[in-house]
Amino acid sequence: MSQRIIDPRIRLRHIACFLEVARLRSMAGAAEALNISQPAATKTVQELEALLEGQLFDRSRRRLALTAFGEVFFRYASTSLAALRQGIDAARGAHDAAIVRVGALPTVSAHILPDAVRGFTRDNAGVTPRIITGPNGYLLSLLRTGDVDLVIGRMAEPNAMVGLSFEHLYSERVVLAVRPDHPVLTAGHFHLQMIEDYQTLMPTPDSVIRPIVERILLAQGVTRLHNEIETVSNAFGRAYVRQTDAIWIISEGVVAEDVAEGQLALLPVDTSETLGPVGFTTRTDTLASLATVSLMQAVREVAERLRRTGA
Repeated sequence: MSQRIIDPRIRLRHIACFLEVARLRSMAGAAEALNISQPAATKTVQELEALLEGQLFDRSRRRLALTAFGEVFFRYASTSLAALRQGIDAARGAHDAAIVRVGALPTVSAHILPDAVRGFTRDNAGVTPRIITGPNGYLLSLLRTGDVDLVIGRMAEPNAMVGLSFEHLYSERVVLAVRPDHPVLTAGHFHLQMIEDYQTLMPTPDSVIRPIVERILLAQGVTRLHNEIETVSNAFGRAYVRQTDAIWIISEGVVAEDVAEGQLALLPVDTSETLGPVGFTTRTDTLASLATVSLMQAVREVAERLRRTGA
């Protein structure tokens, strides 16, 4: 039985360009990242679509989006490129590289990762942790292409977990944070609809907690947010709510230390419905390096300590 041969006209440059456009959702952004012209990037993607006999991107929106055909191809193409990179590293004797690349959602980078990295670097001299933060979709795209070794954060929706595995560490909820002397804290009989009178900092549409936030707001009759700002920046959110009457809707881990130190306060609203799992997301088709395994264990130990203390 003869094996099916991959069309030799499909080159590595086609795959690399496609993955970069899919990751950035922008032809111009991909061209800049690949150090080629935008027309060259456009031509490369069009060549690939012609060879595959299918449209990879929906070009009717302001930002490019993968078609259903493109989504399927992306999963396999990204996995293949990641496996190729791992094979090259292994052949060069660099399987246990001196860099561990971690994609971390803001809640993890603020709450659990600092202690874990401190312990890891103490016990693993010569290994450099590289921490990359951003929205969940962006980090998962980096994981699929092998640009990060693991992602730490909330578990993604099931349709985004194809080819990936998740290890639960702990659970956390979404909270509403304000400055300690915020006027709503002194109002009697607080209810969630009161936040409509204030500016609100919301997670961005591509963040993993955005659908969760939207569901709880709708369930509580909140339909008219005032002068909404979308951000996943810890630094901006923290600075902005301290200087204004804005209300920050964010994962509890991001503001846990600020609340403990009295820099921020939480609104008295039941958000137990937003409780969700936080943990490791890894690829199912690759083996973690020894350094990556060591860092994961350091994170587990910190998570377990926080779980025991209730921090």
